[in-house]
Amino acid sequence: MDTVEDYMRQLGEEARRASRLLTKLDTADKNRALMLTADILDAARETLVSANQRDLDAGRAKGLDAALLDRLALTPARIDSMIEGVRQVAALPDPVGEVTDLHRLNSGIEVGKMRVPLGVIGIIYESRPNVTVEAASLCLKSGNASILRGGSEAIESNRAIAACLKQGLVQAGLPESLVQVVETTDRAAVGELITMTEYVDVIVPRGGKSLIERVSREARVPVIKHLDGICHVYIDAMADDDKAIAIALNAKTHRYGTCNTMETLLVHETKAATILPQLAEAYAEHQVELRGCPRTLSILSQAKPATSEDWDTEYLAPILAIRVVADMNEAIEHINQHGSHHTDSIVTENYTLARRFLREVDSSSVMVNASTRFADGFEYGLGAEIGISTDKLHARGPVGLEGLTSQKYIVLGDGQVRQ
Repeated sequence: MDTVEDYMRQLGEEARRASRLLTKLDTADKNRALMLTADILDAARETLVSANQRDLDAGRAKGLDAALLDRLALTPARIDSMIEGVRQVAALPDPVGEVTDLHRLNSGIEVGKMRVPLGVIGIIYESRPNVTVEAASLCLKSGNASILRGGSEAIESNRAIAACLKQGLVQAGLPESLVQVVETTDRAAVGELITMTEYVDVIVPRGGKSLIERVSREARVPVIKHLDGICHVYIDAMADDDKAIAIALNAKTHRYGTCNTMETLLVHETKAATILPQLAEAYAEHQVELRGCPRTLSILSQAKPATSEDWDTEYLAPILAIRVVADMNEAIEHINQHGSHHTDSIVTENYTLARRFLREVDSSSVMVNASTRFADGFEYGLGAEIGISTDKLHARGPVGLEGLTSQKYIVLGDGQVRQ
């Protein structure tokens, strides 16, 4: 094509046609394509590693940092995981066509809801080439055509993966256009993809804050996204100390760079003097820097003073903000004001307070006596996820197969006419 605009619109037209074909496929057709793709990826390991090495060499030449290079790398274990992920998606229940809430009315008609695909999903992501396979398999299983735009730093890896995806579709007797990987690295392709309302039904950005902010700001197509993961654990006056310490330690130190990692710890004033020294000792073993409110500083001499910015920061690092609160009301107010509506947890043995916390905290995942690290599609039993949404419309929380579908009303009659 002559221009990026022409190229992207051709992808859009082909994806729209493909999405209509997908409505005719049954679960066996989709599963067969997925299983064939898994086998083809397995047979193409050397090709994938070679393509990925070209990306890694180019990345090092450009001076990419170690963390980005790590995300970019397709190790043997990651290829194993990628292949197993496709097979797991094939094994998941197919949500498409499920009919719920069917009931008969006085007029004699039966009214219910049927789950249907969204249509065409555009996915924009950075660095990690395994997202290409995850996104493609989830979209295919949920009956959606997909247009995948990976980061320029992973272009060789994504092209090699795209070839495997196309081969799997062709061997299953399906058109290649069901899954399309954008070949150009021109940033203008993103601008086209997020504004093609006639071809694309929803955009899912997966990447850093700057990418998601840009997509949210410029998109004309609806977006499923979250910006920050400013997650909290609140240790209540009625908390079990052992549970509180285990949860607060895991929520922060299990992994630092994930969106469901705790960034702020809130502790009831009656627990602070007992719990905080024990937690500080445990955090010290993980080299976690503590930043605290004045009451925290009076208990923990090793903590640094927290600034107002600390309460609104997603560190993605071994840094933790700590605040001592008077009661649960103050904890909930802090969470709703400073949190990102992602994931927040209370540790308490008081059932009534737990119910209040679940009801009043305005986040996509709210937990009782559990680590925020559980906020994940696989851990929720969804099998896999395409991302996490902190929006309130359509999908909220981890977005799995069901989140990539919608519902339409169906009416079953036997000749009824409205009187």
